[in-house]
Amino acid sequence: MEKNIPVSNIVEDKNPDFIFFKDQKIQTAKLLEEYDNLKRKRAKKEKFTAKAIRKLKEIEDLKPYQAELIKLQNHLEKINGKMMILFEGRDASGKGGTIRRVTRYMNEKHYRVVALGKPTEEQKTQWYFQRYVQHFPHSGEIVLFDRSWYNRSMVEPVFGFCTQKEYDNFIKGVKGFEKDLVRQGVILVKLYFSVTKDEQALRFERRKTDPLRQWKLSEVDLQAQDKWDEFTVMKYKMLEASHSRQAPWTIIRSNDKHTARKEAMKVILNQLDYEGRNMDLDFTLNTDIVVSGAHELEIMDRHLKKEGKFIY
Repeated sequence: MEKNIPVSNIVEDKNPDFIFFKDQKIQTAKLLEEYDNLKRKRAKKEKFTAKAIRKLKEIEDLKPYQAELIKLQNHLEKINGKMMILFEGRDASGKGGTIRRVTRYMNEKHYRVVALGKPTEEQKTQWYFQRYVQHFPHSGEIVLFDRSWYNRSMVEPVFGFCTQKEYDNFIKGVKGFEKDLVRQGVILVKLYFSVTKDEQALRFERRKTDPLRQWKLSEVDLQAQDKWDEFTVMKYKMLEASHSRQAPWTIIRSNDKHTARKEAMKVILNQLDYEGRNMDLDFTLNTDIVVSGAHELEIMDRHLKKEGKFIY
């Protein structure tokens, strides 16, 4: 007697229509997967292309101002002028990138970038400003400080790297110190790069994952978010103690790196009249990006009264 064969076996193993549709289903799935991969590759390529085009536009956008910086440099050399530019602000606020763009085409013989490390034991016993003074500009020279003596007003007190007495002495003396520099003919430009907490966090994350940027991430950086409010309070005290008519602070909102770099160049170029200035170029400051130190204090005061805390 013939055995009964399970229907399921017939369907799976011997039904030609099932085998055909099964093969079609597999082929369709493969085609859909290939199509999805192709879309992802195309989107990635388009994103890369768009980013590359944006970068090229930004490079071209800065070039006219970089050309003006060369004229400014030549003018300072001609009149034996001295200029110092302080780049201050929170970690990952865009100071280093701006310095690189500012100096990109400058004559290397007539500018220096100074980024001092921790003071030595000997330097700790000296007058605080002494190790900075030795790097001051000669005639016809521009010196750009990637962080300056204002370490004592923010980083050092927040992390306990200085005593309260050392901090108090700095706060009491810094305004007179800078007034004396200006009185002796130094053109002093003080830039504070202001980034939001969320944007700083994004930049830190990028540093963690990008092998080309990991060297930028220090132990101090890792604590910057936790100490955000402490830094904000110290920023307020710093502006209050050291903003003056002779040596004013200029705040640069730096969430948009390119715009911040461009506006910082304008601030520097507007410090003095120099020969050959391109009058067709727009030197007007973007007030959404550039804020005076006095106005920043007013803004912070308003936030404190309204929110009960500082925002920036």
